[in-house]
Amino acid sequence: MSRSRNRLDPFAQGNLFEDPAMSAEVHKVGGSAEEDLMTVAVRPDVVSEAISRVKANGGSPGVDGMTVRDLDAFWRSHGEKVCRVLVCGDYIPRPVRRVTIPKPGGGERDLGVPTVVDRVVQQMLLIVLEPRYEALFSDSSYGFRPNRSAHDAVKKAREYVASGLDWVVDLDLERFFDRVNHDVLMSRLALRISDKRVLKLIRRFLNSGVMLNGVVMDTEEGTPQGGPLSPLLANALLDDFDKELERRGLHFVRYADDCNIYVGSQRAAARVLETATNFLEVKLRLKVNRLKSASAQVSERKFLGFTICRYAKGAFITISDKSLKRFKDEIRKRSSRVRRIPSRNFIDDLNRYMTGWAGYYARVATGKEQLEKLDWWVRRRVRQWLWVQWKTPYRRYTHLIRAGIPEEQARKTMWTRSAWRAAGHRCVERCINNSQITKAGLTSLLDHKRRLASL
Repeated sequence: MSRSRNRLDPFAQGNLFEDPAMSAEVHKVGGSAEEDLMTVAVRPDVVSEAISRVKANGGSPGVDGMTVRDLDAFWRSHGEKVCRVLVCGDYIPRPVRRVTIPKPGGGERDLGVPTVVDRVVQQMLLIVLEPRYEALFSDSSYGFRPNRSAHDAVKKAREYVASGLDWVVDLDLERFFDRVNHDVLMSRLALRISDKRVLKLIRRFLNSGVMLNGVVMDTEEGTPQGGPLSPLLANALLDDFDKELERRGLHFVRYADDCNIYVGSQRAAARVLETATNFLEVKLRLKVNRLKSASAQVSERKFLGFTICRYAKGAFITISDKSLKRFKDEIRKRSSRVRRIPSRNFIDDLNRYMTGWAGYYARVATGKEQLEKLDWWVRRRVRQWLWVQWKTPYRRYTHLIRAGIPEEQARKTMWTRSAWRAAGHRCVERCINNSQITKAGLTSLLDHKRRLASL
């Protein structure tokens, strides 16, 4: 449902700080932190840190068009008024700007881009609230938390599998960030936040709406991905689920809305899947995707892009088949035969993607076989791309002869129509050998793993 809004403009209310005593009150921490969270949030050191984080994160403008570059000038003129309106409890966020990005597994994910000022305000709240919740969150929760990463989650999962828990309950929450029930979330927050201004502001952020094609749409559920506060709110809601699993004595790893529970038998896995689904849907009013959720042996499921396999002496981590396929699809796109770019730019483009990919996958994957195979495959794609760039049989023949290939072999090979098949010929591998490809600057996934292991 769409609606028009006559929003309170916190910057059009006159000189709110004409009284010096009222101005000083904004930056004073009075009473207990329990009662005065908002006053702590507007302290100069908190505001400065929030602005630094927003500037460091960058990002596109919100519905008002303000960029991060405009933030310093805006805050010098209006920052004091923003803080005063926050302390008074009258701050009203703007709608978020809806954008969509492709999901790795297909489909699209909706993101909500808040205005730059709203991002600063959310960061101020995050700085105040995060330490309070961090002390309470489960040790088995890893998503969007300080000093924790997806790699830590995968390593913990491997520990459970190595201990003999080789059956997994893999839970998939359907459009989690879009389906968070506001009333359930606010009731959880109210248990630990007594400052009504903070609760009121969080509710306003949840209800601020989404602007799509110039029309503001109501948001009756969900916490849009894209705001600094959204991950903390998601973890605060799912902490109830974590505590329930701990109460039952279950071993689990959760990264945001991605949760795996490890048990020792098929029967236990089926039972846990049923009871966990019931808790999420009844208690937290979330929707479990029953088509994607399952109980299975760990080697049949993936977690955060990896697959964990058990063997007699423990467990090892491999890159999942879907992750390998996405890697090859991306390399195919970047090495398409129709791309007409200089060789140097071609290699640089491959390196940018491979370096980022290796930084995530090569760091924790056990062994080197998968990376060796991928390196071999990428080098063949480079040979294929060069074969296409040479275009004519005569030019291909010339390159082969210069590389010392016997004339008879060169004549046979130069007529090979399939570039992929030609890239696999021994004479082409001699002509464009691994040393030449490395000298041209192509990175190696296996070398990345070795460098990461030495850090």
